[in-house]
Amino acid sequence: MGLDLVEISAKADPPVCKIIDYQKYLYQQKKKAKEMKSNSAKIVIKEIRFGPNTDEHDFQFKLKHAIEFLQEGSKVKASVFFKGRSILYSDQGEKLLLRFAVELEEYGRAEQMPKLEGKRMIMMIAPIKKK
Repeated sequence: MGLDLVEISAKADPPVCKIIDYQKYLYQQKKKAKEMKSNSAKIVIKEIRFGPNTDEHDFQFKLKHAIEFLQEGSKVKASVFFKGRSILYSDQGEKLLLRFAVELEEYGRAEQMPKLEGKRMIMMIAPIKKK
């Protein structure tokens, strides 16, 4: 009949076997694996950019957006971009990012502390899992 004897569960006592078309069985296994992969959660990263001299109103506005992103379940990448000679104020940028992390403490936790990469200082904040 063109069917194969396929061992389904080797650990069971006695082992479980089926008489089926082996190629069809492999196809169904691949299809299930692909479906499981597509249903898995995808991590979304939203970026918020600051300047080293960001004003209080702008800071609060961006903070409000970051809170929304974290409540959605997205990660937030906060960065301070230094233009020209403003790289001299990297300590100001670090203070700004640390303040940002403290303000977001109840919504997310800092995954990575501020670090300088070229002309940008970057910090990652992950959402807190809801119970």
